[in-house]
Amino acid sequence: MPKLESPVEDLERWSVEVAEGFAWAGSSFRRGGYGVSMAAEDSENIRRIYLRKFGRPKRTILHGQSWGGGVAAKAIELYGGATDGTPNYDGVLLTSGVLAVNSRAYDFRADLRAVYQYYCHNHPRPDEPQYPLNMGLLAGAKMTVKEIAQRVNECTGVEMPRDERTEAQQRALSNITRVSRIPERSLVGHIVWATILFQDTTQRMLGGSSPFSNVGVSYTGSDDDRALNKAVARFAADPKALTEFARDGDATGAIPVPVLTVHAIDDPTAFVENESEYRERVARSDRLDRLVQTFTRENQHSYLSSAEYAVLLMTLVRWIDTGERPSRRGIAALCGANAGRLEGGCHFDVDYLPRPLSDRQYPRGR
Repeated sequence: MPKLESPVEDLERWSVEVAEGFAWAGSSFRRGGYGVSMAAEDSENIRRIYLRKFGRPKRTILHGQSWGGGVAAKAIELYGGATDGTPNYDGVLLTSGVLAVNSRAYDFRADLRAVYQYYCHNHPRPDEPQYPLNMGLLAGAKMTVKEIAQRVNECTGVEMPRDERTEAQQRALSNITRVSRIPERSLVGHIVWATILFQDTTQRMLGGSSPFSNVGVSYTGSDDDRALNKAVARFAADPKALTEFARDGDATGAIPVPVLTVHAIDDPTAFVENESEYRERVARSDRLDRLVQTFTRENQHSYLSSAEYAVLLMTLVRWIDTGERPSRRGIAALCGANAGRLEGGCHFDVDYLPRPLSDRQYPRGR
């Protein structure tokens, strides 16, 4: 359920923005669960509330982090136009964003549910009610994060030291991580999302139908790919559910204002290849002049370097004010010049380009 203290927690996490002189406003969820367009509207409502209480600020920047990055990418397309001749938003900062849009961003978790069940047979167990794995859970069924983690650890020993795992656990873990391309340290989290998030999406948002598919996927990387592909569970997306899921969260890339992004190269949660998908969409909309993507040599998701965030905001404001599109090298140099007064250091890799999303996720039919 949504918590009143959630925006306070967010403000504490992003206190660097306030320290840099920005007013900060954030929304909580109107209800627990999935819904990109709903969350985008919540963010827009916060902007309007601010205007009523304080008047129009000199600049308005929309910041989206993680799943909120996908929300912000959708929100700027829905609400980024002008009101009374003045843009609602002047720029966008997307950090560690889930930018591959609804209809592509979660394919790897659908694969994970299928591959995990092939090796572990405990989610669900044989003596429990069976269901299509792309549903997450049956309607009304409840599982806690702790219960899911216990099952994953029971099969794979992922939360145990390597030398304490059984041979069977290590084999299962190695096969699952190689085939799914998910690192050990984030395996439990992704299975939790592929359970609880999938259940919420299919049951509460899409009326009991699933937009997730692994039709036509040919899994590789296991110790016996032929056996895996022959016996792994298969499930198809419901076409209406997929259409509605895409309508809710797919951004077109038609960005109306400058957009600056940052992503850790070894992000274990929202893989850096999300950025490639977003760039392709922006390119198809002929808006690449409004997009600058940066990458850092870090391996975190939830928070990178305070110095990097501060410098990205400085850069975005300068871009808005001058109209001069920044360069990666210029951003890295500015970070170096400000690193002494801010925490976290500077880790920009100015030459890095992420692989296509198709290199990280298996192609599939629907």
